Amino acid sequence: MPAQIFPFLDKATETFSYIAADPATKAAAIIDPVLDYDPASGRIATQSADAILNTVAAEGLEIILLLETHVHADHLSAGAYLKKKLGAPAAIGSKVKIVQRDLPSFFGAECRVEPGYGFDHLFEDGETFRIGSLEAKAIVTPGHTPADMTYIVEDAAFVGDTIFMADYGTARCDFPGGDARAMYRSIRRILELPPRTRLFMCHDYAPGGRAHECETTVAKERAENIHVRDGISEDDFAAMRTAKDKTLATPRLFFPSLQTNIRGGELPAAEADGRRYFKIPLTAPAGWP
Repeated sequence: MPAQIFPFLDKATETFSYIAADPATKAAAIIDPVLDYDPASGRIATQSADAILNTVAAEGLEIILLLETHVHADHLSAGAYLKKKLGAPAAIGSKVKIVQRDLPSFFGAECRVEPGYGFDHLFEDGETFRIGSLEAKAIVTPGHTPADMTYIVEDAAFVGDTIFMADYGTARCDFPGGDARAMYRSIRRILELPPRTRLFMCHDYAPGGRAHECETTVAKERAENIHVRDGISEDDFAAMRTAKDKTLATPRLFFPSLQTNIRGGELPAAEADGRRYFKIPLTAPAGWP
């Protein structure tokens, strides 16, 4: 029996979150939930996560896992909030330890965390698990970051930031630890799944003003993806991706996202004045007084 998929779009960050549910047992997992954040005011809100909770209640689901495909750099994770609400364990790939080791150097010693902090389970490549009666598998798909994972649940695959809808192509590879050649190999691994496998995107940027879409198939991506369709070589992809990434701006929520997501969605601890703060490193011109 295929998984029942409930998608949720956060329009502010063009991020899709999902519930993957077993229709037979009502067991379910939440994948890549978003915590709302307004950078102008510093205000945190939970409307996006609460919409997921409302569907959980309406459908009578039991959430048994909170899954992150990677440490996101463009939105804050609601994983810690949902963990407190639902009591479900949070999981990510074991290579998150690399990201947790390296990223805090951007923000200072007080941002350092213990390897694996914020997560209850770290998946190894090829590890299997179950969502009720549904068979699931975690595979390592690095390139965007060293720690990206794809979760395969029966005929559905949640690909995180690797491959996008065919008319947009692929994710950037210029974040710390990113690698265009590793990305190409990860995507080919995904595209070796059966042609009818449903692929669920973490983002869709709706080029040309079309409606946002979250689902495609292996067959469509192999035939039509503008960056990695069949016949495009690793060398060609790496050259294209590297050149394109040099033109891209830093994501709007890059620094707040990383400081939250390396902690599994926990916000920075309150300081002596009772308030929480994000740190934003500055790059001043050479010779700045």
